[in-house]
Amino acid sequence: MQEKLTLMIPGPTPVPEKVLKALGKHPIGHRSGEFQALVEKTTSQLKWLHQTTNDVLTITGSGTAAMEAGIINTLSRGDKVICGENGKFGERWTKVAKAYGLNVEVIKSPWGKPLNPESFKQILESDKNKDIRAVIMTHSETSTGVLNNLQAITQHVKEHGNALTIADCVTSLGACNVPMDEWGIDVIASGSQKGYMIPPGLSFLAMSERAWDAQQKSDLPKFYLDLESYRKTAAKNSNPFTPAVNLYFALEEALNMMQEEGLSSIFKRHTRHRDAAQAGMKAIGLQLFAEEGHGSPAITAVAPQNIDAEELRKAVKEKFDILLAGGQDHLKGKVFRIGHLGFVNDRDVLAAVAAIESTLSYLKLNNSVLGSGVAAASKVLNGF
Repeated sequence: MQEKLTLMIPGPTPVPEKVLKALGKHPIGHRSGEFQALVEKTTSQLKWLHQTTNDVLTITGSGTAAMEAGIINTLSRGDKVICGENGKFGERWTKVAKAYGLNVEVIKSPWGKPLNPESFKQILESDKNKDIRAVIMTHSETSTGVLNNLQAITQHVKEHGNALTIADCVTSLGACNVPMDEWGIDVIASGSQKGYMIPPGLSFLAMSERAWDAQQKSDLPKFYLDLESYRKTAAKNSNPFTPAVNLYFALEEALNMMQEEGLSSIFKRHTRHRDAAQAGMKAIGLQLFAEEGHGSPAITAVAPQNIDAEELRKAVKEKFDILLAGGQDHLKGKVFRIGHLGFVNDRDVLAAVAAIESTLSYLKLNNSVLGSGVAAASKVLNGF
C-alpha cells in the first residue's frame, strides 16, 4: 500500500490531524485584529513551553535562522566566543560565528560523546579579563543522538558573569525539560518541525534581559533577522514582515495539544520512548552510538556493526514504509537514527523496532531471536 509513510526521523516529525486541518483554513490578513489575537495567544503559550517570562519571538524561517539571529543580535565583530562541538550542528554554529568575524574558541568532544562541562568551566574561570562574550552550544545533538548537559554548562557561564549562553534547543524543546528562567539560559532557539508537531517554516527565539542588553551593543549586520524589529512589533502582537499565517493556525492547535498533555507528561513520554527504542536495539544486538546515559529523548542513534546502515534504512522504507534517518557526514552508512520526537506514540516506537528487527532477519544480517527487540521495548513501555 502506498502513501502510508511513517516518519521516524528527527524532523520533519508527524503532524496531528487537527493541526493539518488548521493548516487548511483560509488565510487571514496578517495586520488584522484576528491575527493579532492569534499572535497574542501563541506568544503566551510559547512562554509556557519555554518556562519563561521573557520574550519569545516567532520568525518565519528554519531553526538555523533562529540560531543565527541569536548570535548576530547579541554579539559584535571580534567578540570572543566558545563553541561546543560534538556533532554536525555544533560545527555549524562555529561556521556561523566565524562567518560573522567572531573570535571562536572550540571545545570538542568526539561524535557520540557529550560535551564536558568541566572543559567550559576551566576556560571560563581562566578568563580573568572577562573577554568571553558567549558560549554557543547544541543541547540535543541531532546528528548523534547525544543530550549535552546544558544546565551544568549554563551554570558555569552564569558564574563567569559576563558571557551569555546561546543554546540550540531545536530537538530538545518540547521533548525534555528546558526551564529557561530557572537555569538562566539567555538565548534559546527552536524550530516548528520538531517537538512542536507542525511542518517546517517557523522558528522561535527566546531572549533574556541580559541578551537584550547585549543586543543594544551588537554591531553585526542584520536586516530580516534584526530582533529589535521583532520585539517592537511583538509588543503590538504583530510581526515586522509577512509571516507564515497558516503555520500560526497550526501552531495554535499544536500548542493547545501540548498544554492539554502537560509539560511533565510530555517529558515522561519522550523519555519512555527513548528508553524503549534503546532497549529494543540492544536486545536485537545492535550498538547504540551515543554514550551510555547521554541519549537524547528526541532521537536514538544506532551504529550496527558490519551492516550498511543505508542499506538497512532503504529496506525498512521499502518493506514497511517507515522512514529512518541516516548518518551525517563521516557517519553516512555507519549510523541510522530513530526519531521519537513530537507526535509519536507507543505504537509508533514498537512498529519501528519491529520493522528494523524484521528487516534484519529478512536480509539475514542478524542472528538474534526474532521478537526479542519488540519484547524488550514492550517491557519498557509497559513499565516493567
